[in-house]
Amino acid sequence: MAQNTRNIGIMAHIDAGKTTTTERILYYTGKSHRIGEVDDGAATMDWMVQEQNRGITITSAATTTFWRDHKINIIDTPGHVDFTAEVERSLRVLDGAIAIFCAVGGVEPQSETVWRQADAYGVPRIAYINKMDRIGADFFAVIQEIREKLAATAVPLALPIGRENSFEGTIDLLSMQEVHWSSDDSGQTLTTAPIRDDLVELADTWRDKLYDTLSAWSDEITELVLEEEPVPPELVKRVLREQTLAGALVPTFVGASLRNIGVQSVLDGVIDFLPAPEELPPVVGTDPRNHESVEVHRTTDGQSNALVFKIQADREAGNLSFVRVYQGMVKSGNAVFNHNQRKRERVNRILRMHANRTEQVDRLEAGDIGVIVGFKLAQTGDTIGSEGFPVVLERMHFPEPVISVAIEPQTLSERDRLKDVLDILTREDPTFFWKEDVDTGELIISGMGELHLDVLVTRIVDDYRVHAKVGNPQVTYRESISADTTHTERFHKVIGGKENAAALTLRVFPRQRGEGNDLQNKLPKDRLPNNLVQAVERGISSAFQSGIRLGYPTIDIGVELIDAEYDELTATEFAFEAVASLGFDAACASASPTLLEPVMTVNVICPKEFMGDVISGITTRGGIVHGVESRTTAEHIEAEAPLKKMFGYSTALRSTTQGRGTYSMEFSHFAPTDD
Repeated sequence: MAQNTRNIGIMAHIDAGKTTTTERILYYTGKSHRIGEVDDGAATMDWMVQEQNRGITITSAATTTFWRDHKINIIDTPGHVDFTAEVERSLRVLDGAIAIFCAVGGVEPQSETVWRQADAYGVPRIAYINKMDRIGADFFAVIQEIREKLAATAVPLALPIGRENSFEGTIDLLSMQEVHWSSDDSGQTLTTAPIRDDLVELADTWRDKLYDTLSAWSDEITELVLEEEPVPPELVKRVLREQTLAGALVPTFVGASLRNIGVQSVLDGVIDFLPAPEELPPVVGTDPRNHESVEVHRTTDGQSNALVFKIQADREAGNLSFVRVYQGMVKSGNAVFNHNQRKRERVNRILRMHANRTEQVDRLEAGDIGVIVGFKLAQTGDTIGSEGFPVVLERMHFPEPVISVAIEPQTLSERDRLKDVLDILTREDPTFFWKEDVDTGELIISGMGELHLDVLVTRIVDDYRVHAKVGNPQVTYRESISADTTHTERFHKVIGGKENAAALTLRVFPRQRGEGNDLQNKLPKDRLPNNLVQAVERGISSAFQSGIRLGYPTIDIGVELIDAEYDELTATEFAFEAVASLGFDAACASASPTLLEPVMTVNVICPKEFMGDVISGITTRGGIVHGVESRTTAEHIEAEAPLKKMFGYSTALRSTTQGRGTYSMEFSHFAPTDD
C-alpha cells in the first residue's frame, strides 16, 4: 500500500499562497465540501484561532487525503521566518515537497531558506508558480530566478495563457493542448482545446526546451528528437520522474489558486513525479551501543523504527506525538521503546489527522505519518521502535533563540501555573526556552523573533488562560573569548567528614565563529578513571551555559583537558565536576572575554520611490546594505543589521513606505558588540 502513498509538504515564502493552495487540494480531493479562504479566516489547515486572525500559518498542519487511488499525507508548513523550526522538522520526515512561488515576488528570501533546508535533507521537489492573476505576474522571470538563485533546473510542464487579469488557463506541454478550468463549479471541471494559432510557436519552443533538457539523461529521447519522431508523454514522465527523485530536475507548474486554476495539475504532478516512501534510499541511523551506522529499510517487514517529529499539547488527550514510521509498524495498545530516553512507552491510541479533526486507526505502517496518544516522555527528535532494533535516527538541529522578554503573572498564585504552561510550550517548540533569573526572580522567555514570542504570549493568555504581562523585548547575547590561555585550578573541600580534592589544567582558545564549543580530552588513557572524565565533561558543559562574566551562554570556545591530579582517597566525581567548572571560568576570564550580539539578515521589498528612505533607515540603525535588486514592481534590498537596533522596525517601515513595504528578518551570526 505504501507504493500508493505520498508524504509531501508545501513550502514557500509567506504570502505565496501555500494555505490557499492546500485548501483547493482538500476541496478537489473531496476532503472538504467547501473552500476555506485565508482572507476570511476560514482556512481548514489554519485551525488555530491566531492563524485565522493573523492570516498566516504558525504550526505545521497535517492531513491525509486521496487522489488517483493514492493516499497523500500533506503537511502545510509556515512561511514566516520566525517559525523556521516548524519547516525544518516537517522537511525532516517528508519524502517530497511542492515549492510554491509567487508569480510577482518570484524567489523571495524565505523561499531560499526553505529550499536550502530541503537540499540538506535531500527532498525531491516540484514547483508551482502561483498568483498568475496578480498585477506584475511574470512566469518566465520566475523560472529564470529559480535557475539563478536556487541553482535548480526548473522544467516547465505548463505555460500560462495570458497574465494578470487576462490569465485564463494553461498550455499542457505533454499533451500539447490548452487546459481551462470552469468558474461555475470552483474549477472542478477541466476542459481541453487545441492550442490557438498565436500560441503554437511559444508552445513548440518550450516543448523543444523540455526535450532538450531531458535528452541529457535519455538516449531514447535524443534519438526520437533527432529522427523527428514524436516523443511519448509516458517516456517524458518516466525520465522526468527519475531525475526529480535524483534531485537533478524540478518539474514546474503554473496557476492561480485563488481563481481555482491549475491545482489539479499540481496534484497530478505529486503522483507522477514525487516518490513513494520505498523508492527512497534507506534512512541511516546510529546504534547507541557502539555508535556505528545502521541502515533502516523503508519496508513493513522487520522491526519497527519511527521518528517523533513534533509534540502538541492537547488539554483532553495530553501530549499528541506526531510520528513518521520508517520501518515495520506501530500498533495501538502495544509498548514501544524510546531509544533516546531509554524508556518504554505505551501507545494508547493512534490517530490520523485531518487538520483539526481526527480519525482513529489501529496501526501505522512504514511510510505512514500519524499521531500517537499516550507518550509521557517523548520529545521532538526522539526515535521510537523495537527494543531489539536499537537505532537512533539523526536528531534535528534548531537555531538558537535570539530575542527574550520578561513575563510575569498578575498574581503570585498563578506563577506555578505559568511555569507549567511554559514547560508545555517548550516541549512543543524546540526554539522556545524559558528560565528563571536567579538575581531578580523574573521569568524570561526566549524565541526566534518578535512575532514568534507574540504568538506564544497570546497562546499563554488566550489558550491557557494565564493572566500575565510582558516586558519589552531584549536581545539574547552570547559570550566568547579572543585569546589562548592555559590555567591550573585546584579544589579542596571537606563535606560530611569526607575530603574532596581535585586538580586540573585546562587550555581554552577561541574557535572560528559558528564552529560551536568543543571539549577535547588530551590526557593519557590511564591518567583519570572514566567516571571522573565524565564528571569533568559535565562540569564544563554546565559552565558553557552559565557564561563568563555576564551569565550569557558561551559559544565558539575550544577546551583541552591537558593535565589532572588524581588521588584514590580524595578524588570524587563532585570534586572533578566542581574543579572543571571553576577552572573553565577562571581560564576564560583571563582569555580576553568578549560579548557577542546577534546580527540579522534583513530583506526588504518596497516600491522604487521609497528605496532611498528605506536604505537610509537601515543604515541609521547600524545596518549594512549588501545589495539592491530591481524587480518589475518593487526593489529588493538585502542588508545586515544588529538585532537590538531592529526592534519596532515594522512600524518604521510601514510609515516610510506608506504601508507598501514588507520585510523579513532572520538570524545570521553573532558578532562583537560595538558598545
